[in-house]
Amino acid sequence: MAYQQAEQATKAALPPRAPGARKVLGDEVAKAFQEEIQARLAALAGGVAPKLVGILANGDPFARKYAEWTGRTFTRDGLRFDLRELSGGEKLEAALEEANSEPDVHGIMIYYPVFGNQPCFFGPNHDDFLRDCISPCKDVEGLCHFYRHALYRNQREVGSGHKGKCVLPCTPLAVVKFLEHLRVYDPALPVGDRLRGRTVTVVNRSEVVGRPLAAMLANDGATVYSIDIDSTYVFQRGQLLPTSSEDTTESLVRRSDAVILAVPSEKYKLDASWVKEGAIVINVSSHKNIDEEALLSTRPGVRFVGAVGKVTVAMLERNLLRLHDNFAVSQEGKTLSTVAFGRPLGYPAEN
Repeated sequence: MAYQQAEQATKAALPPRAPGARKVLGDEVAKAFQEEIQARLAALAGGVAPKLVGILANGDPFARKYAEWTGRTFTRDGLRFDLRELSGGEKLEAALEEANSEPDVHGIMIYYPVFGNQPCFFGPNHDDFLRDCISPCKDVEGLCHFYRHALYRNQREVGSGHKGKCVLPCTPLAVVKFLEHLRVYDPALPVGDRLRGRTVTVVNRSEVVGRPLAAMLANDGATVYSIDIDSTYVFQRGQLLPTSSEDTTESLVRRSDAVILAVPSEKYKLDASWVKEGAIVINVSSHKNIDEEALLSTRPGVRFVGAVGKVTVAMLERNLLRLHDNFAVSQEGKTLSTVAFGRPLGYPAEN
């Protein structure tokens, strides 16, 4: 009783919502994909669910939380999940080689950051090198070179005779699913052009979220303003263009139909007054990059997504099922993956 009274008092103390403004919860979008996943699992021949290996080699609390959340969700949904913990990153490459070679493993992911921006023998960023160590047949996050290359070229199928769809990065894909649900995408237009006439601002240009998301939205027809700490660019399909010298973050946000916030810092806050009426704001960062109550109380018609985690995990599950369908289900799929990638690790040729 006391808890209910305290909750009611808290709600009463909050400013009233602007007309039409509302918060969009992850369950609203994730439910349909969870049902799809259950249907696909029920139809699996042999009844053995695909297996994801997660590798945790850092002390980041958000990485551990994501790993634990993934494990609970996979257990609930009937998928197999194996979390392999390492005391540091030194043995990670060997762990990746082992998982790549296991036929019973259908997907692999690393919980980043491991080395952050540290260089290594193979290049200027060790974490980038680790992404490329995962076989494309098992890259459940779609971050290895093959899938990055396909994304930026707007290649939506594996290719080389393989008709399976490419895997896309989970968090950017979750953002797309929110935008589809909220009708920013126009289903009456052809696939690949359903954001025609739309303007989106993405704040942050990381290689894991911001840059691939900007490319995905541009590939679907949007004009995307990509804002980072030291530069701003316009992403249009296949093009990276400079912005006008007169443009500011404020002016770009004010003209945007959707604003995506992905700054990994609790210090960054976008001014809610810049968001135009009726726009969509999606907070991807683990930190709130905008004052939620200021946004919902002052911007009529705005729809705010405070977190994308539940949909991100649903996309992770869909990607695992896609990899399983593409490369592990049949000998034909194994043969086609050989054409596309060379002999895929973990799927030996049958005698």
